[in-house]
Formats: sequence, structure tokens, C-alpha cells
Amino acid sequence: MKSAHRKNELHIRLNLTPTVALGPGKAELLDRIAETGSISAAAKTMKMSYRRAWLLLDELNSSFTQPVVEKTKGGRGGGGGATLTAWGQEVLRLYRAIETKSRKASSAAMRKLRQKLAR
Repeated sequence: MKSAHRKNELHIRLNLTPTVALGPGKAELLDRIAETGSISAAAKTMKMSYRRAWLLLDELNSSFTQPVVEKTKGGRGGGGGATLTAWGQEVLRLYRAIETKSRKASSAAMRKLRQKLAR
């Protein structure tokens, strides 16, 4: 799934607790892991270090009662991979649903704001 982010668009950051947030960056990372099957490849496509990606995923995994991403060990001579768990897929689906509903609810107000922008 491609990132739904475009310029001048509503971006949603969910502050689930004072210390746990889910926003466009983590959602995109989850999307890219689902696409690539790899934390490293996902991080590269986002121009992010593997360490940064791992820290974000570790934060998500430890924030919920179930992990959102699982690493898989590689076979002989091969590297490992990563997959979204069923819960990770659900987290991403719920986040995208909130984004979609929020865009629809705010579209008229956003249009009015854009009409009044200095050119």
C-alpha cells in the first residue's frame, strides 16, 4: 500500500497515551514492511536508518498487548525478514480508517481555508 500523504493534506497523529503515538511515519513504516517483508528494505525506501525503524517498531510492539511486527530468521545463507502480525494489520487498518473519516469530515473546512490562502 502506498503512502496516502500529499502536500496540503490532513495528517493524523493519534496520541494513544501520553507516551504512545501513532502517526503518518509509523503507519508508512508498517505499510512498507508489509510491501517489502523487510525492516531494512522498508527503512531504505523511507530514507531512514535501520536503527530508527527498529526503535519505532520496538516502541509499537511494546506499547500494545500483542506485537505489530514479527521478525523472521533467515535460512541458510539468507537474511531474515519481517511481517505484520494480524494485530499489526488491524492497527494499520484502524489508523487508515481514522484518516479516511477525518479527511471526509474536514474536507469542506479545508476547502474554505485553501480558498483564503494568499497566492
